[in-house]
Amino acid sequence: MKILIIRLSSIGDIVLASPVFRCVKLQLEGAKVHLLTKYSFRAVTEANPYIDKFHYFRDDLKAIIDELKKEDFDYVVDLHKNFRSYRVKFALNLPSYTYNKLSLEKILLTKFRINRMPNRHITQRSLDTVLALGVKDDGGGLDHFIPTGMNIDDKPLPAFTSGGYIAMVIGASYYTKKLPVPRLIELCGILQMPVVLVGGPEDASAGDKIAASNPAFIFNACGP
Repeated sequence: MKILIIRLSSIGDIVLASPVFRCVKLQLEGAKVHLLTKYSFRAVTEANPYIDKFHYFRDDLKAIIDELKKEDFDYVVDLHKNFRSYRVKFALNLPSYTYNKLSLEKILLTKFRINRMPNRHITQRSLDTVLALGVKDDGGGLDHFIPTGMNIDDKPLPAFTSGGYIAMVIGASYYTKKLPVPRLIELCGILQMPVVLVGGPEDASAGDKIAASNPAFIFNACGP
C-alpha cells in the first residue's frame, strides 16, 4: 500500500501531524508513506524514519502533480485542506481522506476571540482523518528528528540546563494564539525541569518577564 500524505506547512502544524506519519507506517503492514510538503520546511521532516519518500513543493503546482502521478498511490491523506491540496487530489483522482480543518471556528477564535472549537486536540483530529484506514492513536506523542549535522550548540545555555530542559516557544503569528505572560509563568512553575524560552526578537520582552519570575530555573533565549 502506497499512501501520499499532504501537509504543506507550517513548522508547528507539521510536527503536530507527525503521529499520523508514524501510526500509518507502523500500523499498516508494508505501507509506503510519502509526504508532500513545502521545500522550505524540509528540515522539519527529512530525518523522519517513518516517511519513505519526500515530494517538495516549490511553487510549481503542475510540476509536483506530474511527479506525483508517476508514483501510483493507493490513497491520499490530506492534512492541509486548502486550494493546492484540493488540486492535487483532483488531479490524482484517488480515494482520499481529508482533515476537518474547522476553518470558520479557527477564524472566530483567532480574529474575534469567540471559541467554538471542539475540546479535542489538533493532533487527535489529524489522526481521526486516517481512522477509516484502520489507523489509531498509539499514544506515542509527537515526533521531531534532527537531521545529521544540525545539532545546536548549547554552550550559551546556563549551567542549570545541563541535566536537560524543556524548550518552550512563546511566540505565535496571532496574539490570540499566545498564552499570556502570567499563564506562561504559571506553566513554568508546575514543570519539573528547567525551561528555555524560545522565540523571535518580538518575544524577548515577554521572555524577560517570564524568566525574572524564576531566574534559577528559566532562561530567556528569545531573540535574533
